[in-house]
Amino acid sequence: MPLGEAIYSQRAIRRLKPDPISDDDLATILRAAGRAPSGSNVQPWRFLVVRDAARKKQLAECYREAWWARRNAIGIHKPEDIPASDKVGQAALRFTTEFENAPVLVLVCSTSRLVNEILTGVQNLMLAARALGIGSTITAIGGPADAKVHELFGIPSEVEATYVIPLGYPRGKFGPAGAV
Repeated sequence: MPLGEAIYSQRAIRRLKPDPISDDDLATILRAAGRAPSGSNVQPWRFLVVRDAARKKQLAECYREAWWARRNAIGIHKPEDIPASDKVGQAALRFTTEFENAPVLVLVCSTSRLVNEILTGVQNLMLAARALGIGSTITAIGGPADAKVHELFGIPSEVEATYVIPLGYPRGKFGPAGAV
C-alpha cells in the first residue's frame, strides 16, 4: 500500500475481529516502529507484545481502571453519564469491554521522561499495521493502574509504560478520521 493511502485512510479502529495476526506481519509492524526517528536518535522505546489471553485480561482490567479514573475526574461516573448522542464517547465506552479481545496488545514503554519522544515510533507502528490491513488505536493506561502494569510485566520503575496499542483486523472499515 502506498504511504499516502495508509496515512489518508488510517483512523482509530476499536472494533476488532479476534482473528490472529501472523508472526511475520507482527514482525514487520515492530520493525517499522523501531525505525522511527527520535530526538538525539536514541529511539527511547520498547514494545512489549501481549498475546496471552490471561495477560490481556489483566492489562484490560488496568485499562478500565485508568479509563474510569480519567472520566471520574471530569464528572463521568457511570456509563449512563455518557450521552447516547456522544458517538465517540459511546465507542470508547464499548471498547473498555472489548479491549482484551484484540488479538495483540502492544504495550509501548519509554526509557525517556519525555513522552513525546516515543510518538514517532507509535505512529510508524500504526501506519505499518494499516498498510497490512490491521486496525489500531492509541490508548493510555497510567494513573492509578500504573504500578499494577509495572508489576504485571516486571517493568523497571525508571521505565514509563505509556501507551497500549490494540491490533486486529477491523470489524468496520478504514477511512479518513475526520475533516481538517
